[in-house]
Amino acid sequence: MADGIYVSMCGAVARTEQLESVADNLANLQTRGFKASRPSFETFLPAAGTYDKAYPAATAAVVDLRPGPVSTTGNALDVVPQDGAYLAVHGPGGLVNFTRDGHLGLDETRRLVVGGRPVLGRGGQPITVPSGYVPEILPNGTVRGVLSGTGDRNGLPEEMVLGELATFRLGGAVERTGPAMLRPGAGGGVSELQETRLRIGEIELGNASPLETTVLMISAQRNFDASMQALQTYRSMNGAELGRTR
Repeated sequence: MADGIYVSMCGAVARTEQLESVADNLANLQTRGFKASRPSFETFLPAAGTYDKAYPAATAAVVDLRPGPVSTTGNALDVVPQDGAYLAVHGPGGLVNFTRDGHLGLDETRRLVVGGRPVLGRGGQPITVPSGYVPEILPNGTVRGVLSGTGDRNGLPEEMVLGELATFRLGGAVERTGPAMLRPGAGGGVSELQETRLRIGEIELGNASPLETTVLMISAQRNFDASMQALQTYRSMNGAELGRTR
C-alpha cells in the first residue's frame, strides 16, 4: 500500500503547483502586459522493479505568449507594440527584460519608464525628456519632446526628436522575471526589429481568459481533492494491514 500513498502524494503535489499557477493567472487578469503560465506534467516510472505504477509531476511552467485583450485609454503615453513585439527595459542587476506593458511614464530624472524601469531606445540607451518638454510618441516609435507652457521660451525649439523606442521579437523558451517582464530562457533568443509599429492610446491586458482560468481552477481543485482522498484511503488500508494479527 505504500506505493499507492506515494503515487497519490505525487498527484496532490502536482495539482498544488497547478493551482498556484492558475491562481496567479486569475489574479493578473487586469495586469498590463501579463503573460499566463501553464504548467506541464510528466509521468515517471520507477527506476527498477515493477512498472505497474506511475508517478505524476509538474515539471515546468510554459509562458503563454499569445496577445491579451486591448483596452483603449486615450492616454498619449500608452502604447501597444504590434505584431507581437516587445519593448525592452532595464531590469534588476542591469539585465535587459522585455515586456508588452506599454504604460509609459516619466521618473524623477525625466526618463521614459515602464513600472519604474527605464525603457530602452535604439542603441540600448534610455530616453530622457528635457525639462519644459512634454513627451509625444508616434506610431513609428519616434519619441518627440513638445515644448509646454507659455511666455518666455528662451529661444527653445517648439519640438525636438528625443529618440526612438526599440522593439524586439522573442523566440523559443522564455521565463518570467515579473508579472509582465520576460527574458529568454534556455534555448530562447531575441532579435531587434528594424521597424517599430505601435498603437497609441491603448494598453494590452493579461492574456488569461477569465472563463478558461475559472474552469481550470475548479478542475485542478477537484483533482487535488481526489488525490488527497486516495491518499487518506491508502493510509487507512496501510494502517489496517499493520495492525492485523496472523
